[in-house]
Amino acid sequence: MDATSHKINDETSIRYDGWRIVGVCFVLATFGWALGFYGQSVYLAELQRVHGWPASTIATATTFFYLVGALLVAFVSEAMRALGPRNTLLAGVAMLGIATFLLGQITAPWQLYAVNVLLAFGWAGTSLGAITNTLGLWFDKKRGMAISLALNGASFGGIVGVPLMVAASSAFGFAGATVAAVGAMALLLVPVIVLFVGHPPHRASMGDAATANAPSSTRIRAEAMRDVAFLTVTIPFALGLFAQVGFIVHLISFLDPAIGRERAAAAVSLMTIMAVLGRVLFSTVIDRLNQRLASALSFLSQAVALAIVINTRSEPLVFFACALFGFSVGNLITLPALIVQREFDPRSFGILVSLITSVTQVTYAFGPGIVGWLRDISGSYAVPFYSCMALQVVAAVMIMVRGRAAKTPLP
Repeated sequence: MDATSHKINDETSIRYDGWRIVGVCFVLATFGWALGFYGQSVYLAELQRVHGWPASTIATATTFFYLVGALLVAFVSEAMRALGPRNTLLAGVAMLGIATFLLGQITAPWQLYAVNVLLAFGWAGTSLGAITNTLGLWFDKKRGMAISLALNGASFGGIVGVPLMVAASSAFGFAGATVAAVGAMALLLVPVIVLFVGHPPHRASMGDAATANAPSSTRIRAEAMRDVAFLTVTIPFALGLFAQVGFIVHLISFLDPAIGRERAAAAVSLMTIMAVLGRVLFSTVIDRLNQRLASALSFLSQAVALAIVINTRSEPLVFFACALFGFSVGNLITLPALIVQREFDPRSFGILVSLITSVTQVTYAFGPGIVGWLRDISGSYAVPFYSCMALQVVAAVMIMVRGRAAKTPLP
C-alpha cells in the first residue's frame, strides 16, 4: 500500500495526478492568452474597424486592463489559499467569459474601460500567476517542466485564437465572434476544471513545521523589493515584456496596410508557433544552462527581429522576423518563474512569482498605450518600435548584472 501510494505521488510517474493538472492548465492558458493577451491585437483592429476609434484610445484602454490585472495578480496566491484552486480558476474563467461577451456589445469608449475591469479579473485568474500557483500545489521537483509544458497553451492560444477570432469576425461580425469564443470556453474549459482540479496531494508530507515557519506574504514581498537578485530579474523582464507586449498588440495594425489582415494574422500565428517550438526546445536543456544568459540572448534576438520588421517591406523577411521574435516570446513568459525556482527559497515560490508577474505587468501595461501614442504623434510605427528595440538591449545588459544563480532565502 505504501509503495503504491508513493508511486502515485511520484512526480516522475505518468500516473501522477499532477500531470492531469498540467493538461488543465494548458487548456486554461490557451483561452486565457487567446482572449486576454493575443486577443488584444484583434480587439484593437476590430474596434477600430467597427467604431472608428483612434488606435491611441483603444490601446490606452488596453493599458488600463493590464494595470488593473497587475494589481489583482499579486494576490492570486492568497486567493488560492482562501478559495482553493478549483474555485479560483472557475471564477477567473467566468469573469473572462463575461468580459469577452461584453466587448462585442459596447458602443462607447468609456464602456471599453468598464469591460476591461472584468477582463482584468479574468486575466488574473487564468494567466501566469494562477497557473504557476496552481502547479506549485502539485509539483516540487518537476515544477519547472510542468510550468513549461502548461504554458505551451499560451502559445497555442495565439496559434489558433487569433486566426479563429479574425475568421469569426469576418463571418459573423465582431459581436458574433465574441459569443462563439465564450461558448467554446464554456464547453471545453469549464468541465475539465470541475472534473480534474481537486485538492492538492500530499501537502502534509512536506512538513507542517516548514509551513508554520514560512515567512508572511507581506514580509516576503518587502524583502524581495530590496533584494538585488530579485530586482535584476524583475526589472529586465518588465522592460522586455513592455517591448514584447507593445509590439504584439500593434502587430496586426502595423502589418495590415503592408500585407493584408489575413496575412498579418498568419504572421501572428507563425510567431506563436515559434513560441511553442522555442519553449519546447528550451525546456529540454534549461536546467543545464545559465538562465540569466539565456534570458539576455532572448532579449537580443527580439531586438534583432524588431530591427528587421522596421526596415523591410519584403513579406518573406517580415515572416522571418516574426518567427525570430516568436522564438523567445514563450521563454520570456516562462523564464522568470524558472529563475525564481532556482534562486530563491521554495517556500516563497508562489508569492514571488505572483509579485514578479504583478510588477512586470504594471510596466508592460503601458506598452500598448505608449506605442499607440508614439505612433499617432510620429505618424508611423518606426519610432515606437525602435524604442522597444532599445529597451530589449537594456534588458539584456541588466539581466546579466548577477550572472550566476545562487540560492537566496527570502527573508
